[in-house]
Amino acid sequence: MALITAYATPEGRRYGLVVDGNIHEWGDPLTAGLPAQAEPGHVVMAVEDAQLLPPVLPGKIVCVGRNYAAHAAEHDAPVPEEPMIFLKPPSALIGHDATIEIPRGIGRVDHEAELAVIVGRQTRRVHAADALGYVLGYTCANDVSARVFQKKDGQWGRAKGFDTFCPLGPWINTDLDPSNLLVRGLVNGDVRQEDRTSSMVFDVPALIAFISGVMTLFPGDVILTGTPAGVSELHAGDVVQIEVEGIGTLRNPVHVVD
Repeated sequence: MALITAYATPEGRRYGLVVDGNIHEWGDPLTAGLPAQAEPGHVVMAVEDAQLLPPVLPGKIVCVGRNYAAHAAEHDAPVPEEPMIFLKPPSALIGHDATIEIPRGIGRVDHEAELAVIVGRQTRRVHAADALGYVLGYTCANDVSARVFQKKDGQWGRAKGFDTFCPLGPWINTDLDPSNLLVRGLVNGDVRQEDRTSSMVFDVPALIAFISGVMTLFPGDVILTGTPAGVSELHAGDVVQIEVEGIGTLRNPVHVVD
């Protein structure tokens, strides 16, 4: 298993392997490849001392709506007969411990805890049976959503697309079975969302097959696989955490901005 993260330096973005709480030198996983075993370079710094960045810079972020039946039910919405996909802009990305900024006056804004899939190689019209072979790894994501605009607009580009509305991280686990992972969303330490990926209407291989039949996926692209029931409103001063079994915790404070 390798945990790959990205972190800020005075010279710019760098990548590293996380081992025993430390970041070790490593190259961009999309070009340097993956270590057959965790054989890191020298220690750069402790994880707690690093400014972690989104672990990839995707060309696109493809999201899946209503992929947990209980979440569809809490919005009085039907479970889709096929994956409901929409796009979130890469400009919405922030990393671990970065601030979610909610523009004042936009109404209710919710957290959505999700497993994120990181595409490892060009993927077009693949079969579900082969789909996991195109995955680099998995990380935690928060599909932050402005509910007023989601309902008002009838499509979700604005509601999901504000700057800072896609926290991603803290790192990528490159060796993980996505079929039955615990996904949790917490606000100020209180559990609001909790379910397993086995409850998804469409599993990860099915999602990759479906999406790649619509659009080509490129290395670094991200798929957000849907959120469990229990979404709740975020307020200034909150701290939201997304936990995915086998990965870790993505944490972000919340501010309201003018």
